[in-house]
Amino acid sequence: MGKDFWIDYWQRIKNMAVNFNYSYILEFIIFALAFYLAFRILKGNKGGKLIALFCVTVIVFGIAFSLSTSIDSQALVLVIFLLVTVVVMMFDTEIKRSLLGTGPKKHHAKGDSLTVRDIEFIIDEITHAVQHMSKNDIGALIVLSNGNLPEGIISSGTVINADINAPMVEAVFYPKAPLHDGAMIIEGQKIHAAGCFLPLIQNNNLPQEVGSRHRAALGVTTVASVTSIVVSEETGVISIVRNGEVKKKYANDADLRNVLSDYFWTDLTGNEPKENKAL
Repeated sequence: MGKDFWIDYWQRIKNMAVNFNYSYILEFIIFALAFYLAFRILKGNKGGKLIALFCVTVIVFGIAFSLSTSIDSQALVLVIFLLVTVVVMMFDTEIKRSLLGTGPKKHHAKGDSLTVRDIEFIIDEITHAVQHMSKNDIGALIVLSNGNLPEGIISSGTVINADINAPMVEAVFYPKAPLHDGAMIIEGQKIHAAGCFLPLIQNNNLPQEVGSRHRAALGVTTVASVTSIVVSEETGVISIVRNGEVKKKYANDADLRNVLSDYFWTDLTGNEPKENKAL
């Protein structure tokens, strides 16, 4: 890039200022909104690498637009439209969460602080209860919430704010119990609510054997950044559902402990476990 290049470049900038078009303002607003939406969705869903890729792409196209004499404003608008389309296609689930105001958020457990020993006890109790229900073909649906579920879901059930222990979890899902057909919402160290009705996923491509509990788990993880644990009443199979997908079918003891550990140390606090760490 010699002296003539920069002289020509500066002349182009002056020409743009002289021949200013108000459509530039509209294009800038569209670009800013699109960039903000994409950045917010990616940041809210831990898409650090994609954020970097997205920013690099925008910078490259911006430089190319400013340096090239063959790229006009209409081409830039087209590029913006294509970028937004790609984001919408890749992050349909996350966009639904953002529109509903249910994106991931840091949420500290209610009540007293929890130590590592407290969390290990709760993980043991939930794991024991889920495995016991699985062996006895007792259907269950547990949602690990970080305080970001739509209020309508909580109000559809019964708020109980009970301590978490295996007998309590199993009692809720006992076939003759009044709340057994709905979902249990765990929030921090409490069973926040039970008997809650969740939005069913609308997907005609799902296999016929996918029951209402699995459809509800898929539905709630589509509209909120939560994790669901499902026990099939027909087969006793344990499934782990995230982001509108069954991430693990035939989940075992280690799988349950991993997902619960992720919930308490990452979803709730954003930290890794440390000795005597309190939420």
